[in-house]
Amino acid sequence: MSDHQKPGYDPSKDGAQTDFSASMSYGDYLALDAVLNAQHPLSPDPNELLFIVQHQTSELWMKLMLQELRTAIDYVVGDDLPPAFKGLARVSRIMEHLVEAWDVLATMTPPEYSALRPYLGASSGFQSWQYRCIEFALGNKNAAMLRPHAHREDLLETVQAQYEAPSLYDEALRLLARRGLDVPESHCERDWTRPYEAGEGVKAAWLEVYRNSREHWELYQLAEKLVDIEDMFRLWRFRHVTTVERIIGFKRGTGGTSGVAYLRKMLDVVLFPELWQLRTEL
Repeated sequence: MSDHQKPGYDPSKDGAQTDFSASMSYGDYLALDAVLNAQHPLSPDPNELLFIVQHQTSELWMKLMLQELRTAIDYVVGDDLPPAFKGLARVSRIMEHLVEAWDVLATMTPPEYSALRPYLGASSGFQSWQYRCIEFALGNKNAAMLRPHAHREDLLETVQAQYEAPSLYDEALRLLARRGLDVPESHCERDWTRPYEAGEGVKAAWLEVYRNSREHWELYQLAEKLVDIEDMFRLWRFRHVTTVERIIGFKRGTGGTSGVAYLRKMLDVVLFPELWQLRTEL
């Protein structure tokens, strides 16, 4: 019998289960029927599936990112930094994956996007409640960004709660104070809904950590994990801008924003300013 006539490998002969009529299968566990049937293109253009899958998978990664961020914040509040480091490292890796994912969407050309754009209505990525919660958790607070969720009371409640809560950086500064660093009271107890403003006292506290890293080793590691996250977050936002410009140029966004001009403004946002400022003095 020639090689191409030999029967194929039978995994059941090695003990693999192949009958799932009475037990949970891979597809059952992952609810793949629901996941793979959640794409409902509105246009006749086949490129719309790419657009939908790109954004749906991004939302799934953001779901995980939010869980990791919130858990890490809880660990920081509990003064338990080793597991917080694990979660923050995972957040950075998720962002790295999302940066690379833009490469797939960038294969869509302007005419291809123009063919499906009329079917998108006023829907836009800036309306993502999960992304907004991520920004709020990282400290970029903006009350105006609550309004796109006002039509859904359940979502508004979730986003509002994140908006009103201390950010990851807020809790990091409170931890520095608990560990004896001289962090100004103005940065330990404040209106958490207000955008963060850098302070010389905060920079001095972080400088103490960096100049005496052995004494403050965990806080030193925490600072670098925060820098890792912001570094990757900047890349994520930058890749977003360049992909949008590549596909739609300087047209207005579907949600009514100025498109690329709006996204470029977001590149100027600095989440953990003192951690960047102090590098000049080291």
